[in-house]
Amino acid sequence: MTATRESPARADGRRGRRAGRGGSPVLNAVVGLLLAGGAVGLQSLALSENDASAPLTYVGDKGRQVDARRFTVRLDSVAVAKAIKVSATKTVETDHLFLVVRASAKSSLRPYHLAQPVLMDAEGHKFTATDRVDSARTLADKWVQPDIWVNGPFFFEVPASALPDAKVVFALPGSAIPVEPYAPEAEIDLGLDEQAARKLAAAPQDVYSLVEK
Repeated sequence: MTATRESPARADGRRGRRAGRGGSPVLNAVVGLLLAGGAVGLQSLALSENDASAPLTYVGDKGRQVDARRFTVRLDSVAVAKAIKVSATKTVETDHLFLVVRASAKSSLRPYHLAQPVLMDAEGHKFTATDRVDSARTLADKWVQPDIWVNGPFFFEVPASALPDAKVVFALPGSAIPVEPYAPEAEIDLGLDEQAARKLAAAPQDVYSLVEK
């Protein structure tokens, strides 16, 4: 089951100043109404602009399809490693953990590329996908096409403390639909409570290989 959440938007509105003491009481009342109406109108405009720029978030769990209308994504597996072998001659290491998120995706109407996702921990801290693994080796490099599932990995470099109750957020690149309000995103829970996260972090793979055998 996929739940939908509209991300909250914030707007600040300024109240109109009261009319001065002099002059006609009727005129003062009219001016006051006009100023108040203008302030409400400006606040409504600001709300509309902020609301339109906020994403529309579709929420789901690991292993389940999350339909974000323009694309559907499924989080297939999660692993951790001490190093990533990116080629026959190059291996990148980390002092923390490489989190490897494998996902599958398809689109609804036209081909897209997915953007590199964002990892969000239980406290709301956000981690971008690592740039130490070329994006050409990830799912972001593949065309996500209508009704054809494609799959691939994404990589994050994170401390073990980021794993419990973490979520990964998938979206389209910012330029994919430049004028679309409420751009869709899929937020998927990794399914790691404190105990599962601790167990996963305690036994990372020595090397996760991207080299085909």
